[in-house]
Amino acid sequence: MVWLKALHIIFTVTWFAGLFYLPRLFVYHAAADDALGRVRFQTMERKLFAMMTIGAALTVVSGLALLLLYWLPGLAEAGWLHAKLALVAALVAYHLWCWKIVRDLRTERDRHSPRWFRWFNEAPSLLLIAIVILAVVKPL
Repeated sequence: MVWLKALHIIFTVTWFAGLFYLPRLFVYHAAADDALGRVRFQTMERKLFAMMTIGAALTVVSGLALLLLYWLPGLAEAGWLHAKLALVAALVAYHLWCWKIVRDLRTERDRHSPRWFRWFNEAPSLLLIAIVILAVVKPL
């Protein structure tokens, strides 16, 4: 079971690396004023999204395995786990929103400003802080 926890943490770190960097690429992409630069960012965004999606899938699969092995019997009493799972669902929704942005930027349909993307970039940090506190401190 310890190996499964270790793998879950590794996959989570991989996913978050992408969640932190992809919106930063959006900032640079939105500020790019030349066609070559936009094409370069489209390629980087597409490749990074693919890698972070693998990390996300492995995080969810390993998380479900941990849930089944460790928490299923006491799930009703684990309020912190319910809150954590709700935040993970929000993180998956954010990931899917990133996918939409990648597609929109590829077709130049997205009109958000670099400033908007800077704010958008903060969401995974806030979710990470809350998820780690819930998983480690278990306040509920």
